[in-house]
Amino acid sequence: MDLFIELGILIAASALISIVMRILRQPLIIGYIITGFIVGPYVFNIAQSEEVIRIFAELGIAFLLFIVGLNLSPKVFKEVGVPSLVTGLGQIVFTSVIGYIIVQLFGFDVLTSWYIAIALTFSSTIIILKLLSDKGDMETLYGKISIGFLLLQDVVATIILIVAASSRLGESGGGAVLQNVLLLLGKGAVLTVVLILISTKVLSRLTGFLGRSQELLFMFSIGWGLGVAALFYSLGLSIEVGALIGGVALALSPFHHEMSAKMRPLRDFFIVVFFIFLGSQLSVADLQSVLVPALILSAFVLVGNPLIVMALMGAMGYRKRTGFFAGLTVAQISEFSLILILLGIKNGQIAQSALSLVTVVGVVTIAASTYMILYADKLYAWLGRVFSIFERTHPKERTGDAAKRAYETILFGCNRTGHDIVEVLSREGRDLLVVDYNPEIISYLRGKGITCVYGDAEDAEFVEELRPWEAKMVISTIAEPEGALLLLEKIRSRSSDTIVILTSQDIPEAERLYKEGVSYVIMPHFLGATYAAELLRKNKFASESFAFEKTKHLSYLETKKQRGHTHPHIEKFEM
Repeated sequence: MDLFIELGILIAASALISIVMRILRQPLIIGYIITGFIVGPYVFNIAQSEEVIRIFAELGIAFLLFIVGLNLSPKVFKEVGVPSLVTGLGQIVFTSVIGYIIVQLFGFDVLTSWYIAIALTFSSTIIILKLLSDKGDMETLYGKISIGFLLLQDVVATIILIVAASSRLGESGGGAVLQNVLLLLGKGAVLTVVLILISTKVLSRLTGFLGRSQELLFMFSIGWGLGVAALFYSLGLSIEVGALIGGVALALSPFHHEMSAKMRPLRDFFIVVFFIFLGSQLSVADLQSVLVPALILSAFVLVGNPLIVMALMGAMGYRKRTGFFAGLTVAQISEFSLILILLGIKNGQIAQSALSLVTVVGVVTIAASTYMILYADKLYAWLGRVFSIFERTHPKERTGDAAKRAYETILFGCNRTGHDIVEVLSREGRDLLVVDYNPEIISYLRGKGITCVYGDAEDAEFVEELRPWEAKMVISTIAEPEGALLLLEKIRSRSSDTIVILTSQDIPEAERLYKEGVSYVIMPHFLGATYAAELLRKNKFASESFAFEKTKHLSYLETKKQRGHTHPHIEKFEM
């Protein structure tokens, strides 16, 4: 069959199956793998140009890892707080050890067992960010903690991929294993340092020139990513590690966001082929032999991983709801898991059957966990009482003495908009209670003598303890639809007099809130436009007035910067 026709059929088939996946509210990754199985040699045998598809798949991995590297700047470590660090590392250790024991019971050799066990530890950052974004949970307490430990997983996965890639030269046995691994790691470390120096000392001077042309920036990104990958490969390292390091070297560039955005369409196309290739490697015989182990390992990932996270977060003092919701985000395996297994096969260290096993685990866990996350509220309502064993008697998220009396005003969320509201209400001497899930904000408010509690506004039990319906006014600056409706429902079911001010980023959602009985909806972007229009009306063409506004605004921005506030960055996640 002609290669062009073959690729056309592959893409058309994946598009049709992707439509079905979208209707079923499933990540498209599953559709791509199913497409690969259908067009592969064991069903319709349409994908006959295996070598070409394999090269396309390797390009997909290279582009994916290059973009991951672009986003692994030092800022990542700043974003990963202590709860995320403890939970992330703890989950990786417990999952890999328990997973290894389970895999060993099925008769796999030691090295294969470790490969599979480690593959079970990683969760898909892309899929989880997409689901959190769709649910509007990016700014919740569990969302922040989950994003933190998913970023940590990406860093750990990067290190493991580098070690796995370097281990392929350690097949000669004895002391040569360690010697070859250290030699390869040394080469990689030296080359990485050289590339970072080139990026910071040489390329930094060219970024202005490159940034003036979007096409040039795009071509430079491709050339740099593939060029570094080829350089690593020529020195005995892997293409995957080369692409990853190529991205890391550019992570400090002021244009790394633009490079990442430009590369995403290319990554998306080739990564589709990668998952199709994975699906085409599945055979009916392999599926029959790995089905039982795959289902048991899937159950471990779907149930065991969330329980591990809940236990760790409960030990740190978080409420059972926060632990449960965060735990669901690790109830599937990642694209890194599949790449790791492919790397092991390429190194000749594990058998092809391991890929079939982990791919089936991937399909099952991604499909099931997607529904678990989408219907997490109903699951929690059903199972919430069972999870009390994971919650301390006096959890970190507790109302304490704050719940012993009613307040004139309760504010949920003290970042950005909320900070300004606190400043105004404090100056007026209002009887104010602030609720926030950021420990730094809580410490800051307590230092200012402002009454505050640490907790999540979406936790129904926590909100119930605060009795917001007894307040004269309740304000929430958290633009999460479900949380806003929960708060409004709690208040309006007991009080029609309380003034309720909520926040929304969406017009239909704001209209819905008004219908449900909210007093006023804050829409930050529209308020900003209204303020700017009023500024233009008032100042007209008076340059001295704008100079005054400029000075005032710069002072305001400096205060915001000192408080660690940033303008929200909205990004769509698709996979």
